[in-house]
Amino acid sequence: MHLMIPETEHLSEPVGTPVRAGFVVPKAVGGAVVRNQVKRRLRHLVRERLAQFPPGTDVVVRALPSAAQRSYHGLSADLDAALAAAQRRKPVPR
Repeated sequence: MHLMIPETEHLSEPVGTPVRAGFVVPKAVGGAVVRNQVKRRLRHLVRERLAQFPPGTDVVVRALPSAAQRSYHGLSADLDAALAAAQRRKPVPR
């Protein structure tokens, strides 16, 4: 998972820019039906968590092959752990 939190002093876009989320679900996860199911689950999970990020944040979630076998609650726990780890990192300038 990649989380890009803009530094406010280097922000080139207006502060009111919404938080954006992108998803990468490679073919290694499974066939098209499985990849779309994983993407839908991740999209729903991320949507619930967007309010915790400052405006202008870009969140990119890359699913691992094991995501296809994870339950919804397991995927939720994995996402929370990844977001917590990403937020501990230093902000990336744009």
